[in-house]
Amino acid sequence: MGRWRLDTEREIHEFVHPLCNDAQVHWDDLRYALAVARTRTLSGAAGALGVSHTTVGRRLRALEERLRVRLFDATPDGFTLTPAGEDLVAVAERMETETLSLEGRVLGRDERLTGALRVSAMELVFRIFRHSFVSFAERFPGVALTVTTSDDEVSLSRREADVVLRLSNKPPEQLVGRRVGRLQFAAYAARSLVERLGEDAPLGAYPWIHWDERLGMDWLDAWLATHAPGATIVMRVDVGAAAMHELVAAGVGVQFLACIEGDVDPSLLRVGPLDPFASRDLWVLTLSELRDTPRIRAFTDHMVEGLRAALETSEP
Repeated sequence: MGRWRLDTEREIHEFVHPLCNDAQVHWDDLRYALAVARTRTLSGAAGALGVSHTTVGRRLRALEERLRVRLFDATPDGFTLTPAGEDLVAVAERMETETLSLEGRVLGRDERLTGALRVSAMELVFRIFRHSFVSFAERFPGVALTVTTSDDEVSLSRREADVVLRLSNKPPEQLVGRRVGRLQFAAYAARSLVERLGEDAPLGAYPWIHWDERLGMDWLDAWLATHAPGATIVMRVDVGAAAMHELVAAGVGVQFLACIEGDVDPSLLRVGPLDPFASRDLWVLTLSELRDTPRIRAFTDHMVEGLRAALETSEP
């Protein structure tokens, strides 16, 4: 461990030596530069590090003063790296990889069914299966469970989470885990909208809710062209699954919802056939070096058991 730190800090010195003279640079300093480089804002870096944006600004200025070099340029699009900053961040990323890899190996040998466990779940998955999260916390009170809900990818190698629950027919190759089952999606409309248009109305006669164009959901355009030609897009949104469900139930338009939720909502009716295209595998995933950690193994086993039972009782 000590040899690794010496070699890595020597690398940093060699990168910035012409500018920094005898400046001392440590991992805690580099975390701030790395966070700013990734988020391009002080507030974004502050959120990632769990500190205030003034702290990030102060630490960044102190690092630049210590190195006697400018690491970032402030632009209308956010902070961009200077050539010196690019060199420093490249080394910082290698340090981060080695540090987190070591932490993962140590955590993987932890035999206690206690300690912190950070889980990232898609908002839809957490909402549907929230009872399994609650029952895990009740069953294993020694595990400090933190759950974040996000449909965005998270990095397990950077310890943004220890376990992720994701809907994917092709999970990332660097992760290992267990397939829980399959979630089927279908097109739903408010019962009031179906009654107004008539049960025999073609899909193209319905108003549709689409995604914000910036999200790149082009698959829906192709699907509509085939199955609902002439359909009118009444609204584009960038919302979570819960908000989408509410919009459909309010009669705004038609969209795909998970059948496990849509079929039990009396205000909704399925207006399209079940399409194998609109189904996704549900996975519980982690890093290979963490899979045998007792609390991660316990969480995986508990969730697979609870989620499979929920899926089996709600098959469309």
